[in-house]
Amino acid sequence: MTYGSQLLFIVSEGFSRFGFHNLLLICHFYRQNFLIQISMDPQSAIAQVKRAGLFRTQGLIGGKWMDAYDGKTFEVYNPATGEVLANVACMGKKEANDAIASAHAAFTSWSKLTTAERSKLMRKWYDLLIAHQTELGQLITLEQGKPVAEGYNEVLIGASCLEFFLEEVKHCYGDIIPQTQADRRMFVLKQPVGVVGAITPWNLPLAMALRKVSPAMACGCTVVIKPSELTPLSALAVAELALQAGIPPGVFNMVMGFAPEIGDAFLASPKVRAITFTGSTAVGKMLLAGAAQTVKKTSMELGGNAPSMIFDDADLEVTVKGLMIVKFFNCGQTCISPNRILVQEGIHDKFAAALTKAVQTLRVGHGFDEGVTQGPLINQAALHKIEALVEDAVSQGAKVLVGGKRHSLGLTFYEPTVLVDVTSDMLISSTEIFGPVLALQRFKTEEEAIHLANDSNAGLAGYIYTENLRRCWRVAEAIEFGIVGVNDGLIPAASAPFGGFKQSGLGREGSKYGLDDFLEIKYLCLGNMV
Repeated sequence: MTYGSQLLFIVSEGFSRFGFHNLLLICHFYRQNFLIQISMDPQSAIAQVKRAGLFRTQGLIGGKWMDAYDGKTFEVYNPATGEVLANVACMGKKEANDAIASAHAAFTSWSKLTTAERSKLMRKWYDLLIAHQTELGQLITLEQGKPVAEGYNEVLIGASCLEFFLEEVKHCYGDIIPQTQADRRMFVLKQPVGVVGAITPWNLPLAMALRKVSPAMACGCTVVIKPSELTPLSALAVAELALQAGIPPGVFNMVMGFAPEIGDAFLASPKVRAITFTGSTAVGKMLLAGAAQTVKKTSMELGGNAPSMIFDDADLEVTVKGLMIVKFFNCGQTCISPNRILVQEGIHDKFAAALTKAVQTLRVGHGFDEGVTQGPLINQAALHKIEALVEDAVSQGAKVLVGGKRHSLGLTFYEPTVLVDVTSDMLISSTEIFGPVLALQRFKTEEEAIHLANDSNAGLAGYIYTENLRRCWRVAEAIEFGIVGVNDGLIPAASAPFGGFKQSGLGREGSKYGLDDFLEIKYLCLGNMV
């Protein structure tokens, strides 16, 4: 069996055998140790996606593929080459309102299906995702740039959310309340909220689309989703597979194009009863303010600025491996990527040397090239942001141990970077980096580390590396983050709640708690029952 076919076997069979967490570890091991990639050129990948019928460029409204009403389109680029991949329908307010109307019309019939009936259709959808993981993974790499092995992983991440919620919803129970009078019966019912407007980001275009719509649809809600204009093709392929699975027209709708117009349509319509969003804190605040007009339920997964707290007693090998996996996944372009690497002074120099050695093994390149572990940043704006943060840090005394500049490949490729002597007053300490840069800052005591970690408006994810069990409990309870990993970087799972404290958002995605944002609680009191 070739290394390429080994990877496909792992991706095909590994989830059910090993679970999501261990599967990612296995795929990472193969990628790092055998440099597994299936080398191909982008045009061959596009052709394969088109042969599978998954290369869609129109919006989906009421079960029909539609162009923008005015015929306008926008270009989607391959960030690794700068080439145009597709011209996609550029939709706006009118199309969004029609999609909302379609979802509203479909809600009654979809919500009245039993959970078993909805789950059966969603299981077909899941099976199609797994059957087309190769084409979907390639499509992700084409429009987002990540190595194709990570593209395959992302298909499983998204599919795991779908599979989890189509089963979890079967255990979403109401309550019986002890009666307050002899002839009274009191109940609690859980009912779907209605039409959901979902807005998803570009960094995990397939997985985030499925993470948003899976709990909503499982509960009985219908959805209108707006993917990022930078990466709409993966989400459109997911929509095509929903149709093939038999999801009824109007249950799953997709529009993209003029983001402000579509967002305003979501906010203004009384038919949209919930908004779920992943993106920047600034945009999230605007959506929260707009949602207040019609008092919608909101689920917000916003920005992060994750600290990694590395104590003197940390296992050096475990720490370096943990950081490398979570930091350089997707070129550092994730909301839980460690930004502030807080290192106790006793282990600092030894850790910095080991980390630099590991970073130097990363290979930057096009996602379809064999052996590549780091792709490009998403666009020029992202590149300029990284450059500005590194330049500011260096100008204030930070030192570059490796990287620190654009890669020789040009375009938006940036060298994996390690900085030391970073301080809290540098921009890189207070800004979500969203790129392949590790910024190391020294600390002396546990109390100082906790203070530095909590010195942020963000509170999504934090990481602790220590062999001291008492310390791991103390610090985990003291830091203000919704997700905490101890001696582990691969902490997300469909069965675990994902969300943050402070300005990192509201609500939780994943786990049984991920259903709550799409359900209304109804108190039912029956009198004169005796």
